[in-house]
Amino acid sequence: MKKIFIISSVALFAACNNSGDKAKVDSMNVDTTATATAKTMPDINSPYPVIYSSKFEIGDPKNAETVLKLWKDWDNNSLMNSKNSFADTVTFYFSDGSMMHASRDSVLGMAQKIRDSQASITSSIDAVMSAKSLMNNRSSKPEDQNQNWALIWGEERVTDKKGKKDSSAIMETWGLDKDGKVNLVYQYRKKLTAPKK
Repeated sequence: MKKIFIISSVALFAACNNSGDKAKVDSMNVDTTATATAKTMPDINSPYPVIYSSKFEIGDPKNAETVLKLWKDWDNNSLMNSKNSFADTVTFYFSDGSMMHASRDSVLGMAQKIRDSQASITSSIDAVMSAKSLMNNRSSKPEDQNQNWALIWGEERVTDKKGKKDSSAIMETWGLDKDGKVNLVYQYRKKLTAPKK
């Protein structure tokens, strides 16, 4: 969608520069209402009840940038640099099935212990995006609508203190409050096997 918009913008710019005719330029002006509507996904006809939402739009890129910085601070063992990126209370659903709902300081303390047990971590990013859910089917409360999300797919290569190496494919869904602070994380992980030689 973004690619189509960029190509259309370039074509519009080229057309405007090739003609001095103001009427042609005016007729090509983009309707801002149509542009805003184009950001929203069309309705999805699902054969299943959609429990949370099927109505999303592209979100603020800053939310994805917050998550990318958190990943980088995790790799660099500098988690405290990201302390202010978390809300006062955070809920984590980890890939092993465990869950933690605690204060920001407790969550960061636990994360720091895990990170300190590793000699090095290197991540790579396959894809990242920001999204906003326009409807929350589970709630009619106004504060539960228009929720911000950052989705990230990547790989993590870990070397522990004994030199043992491990790698995983990771998909994480990060919820951010209206102030752009992380308050919810869902993590999915699959161990990667070493290629056969």
